[in-house]
Amino acid sequence: MEITEVRIFQKESANNKLKAYATITIDNAFVVRNIKIIEGKTGLFIAMPSRKIKEPCLKCNHKNVVHSKFCNECGERIPVSIQAVSPAPEEAHDLRQSEHKDIAHPITAQAREYIQKKIMDAYQAEKSKQ
Repeated sequence: MEITEVRIFQKESANNKLKAYATITIDNAFVVRNIKIIEGKTGLFIAMPSRKIKEPCLKCNHKNVVHSKFCNECGERIPVSIQAVSPAPEEAHDLRQSEHKDIAHPITAQAREYIQKKIMDAYQAEKSKQ
């Protein structure tokens, strides 16, 4: 696998944790969009594209975002699991993470490191242009 192109789309807000979006092309044949470049506590990292997980309403079967309190279609109260009632601070982060599912992601640590390095190199080059 070779990343043949990296495009960086910087965000305007200086105080936002989301610094930019990246699009990579693999082997001039496959594109992955909306990879996020985020400022974390220990520095920059990438987050692969993801989507919110949805659960069906027990009454009308409408798909609602996980941890919703009411159905967006019929207004029925959605049962809350015991864990979601009052999570410990460290568990609250895990709950937020569990609301999203990666659309595309590397399977090995080596592939993730390669993708992250290519994106970060392109991000630094784009920043130095300004």
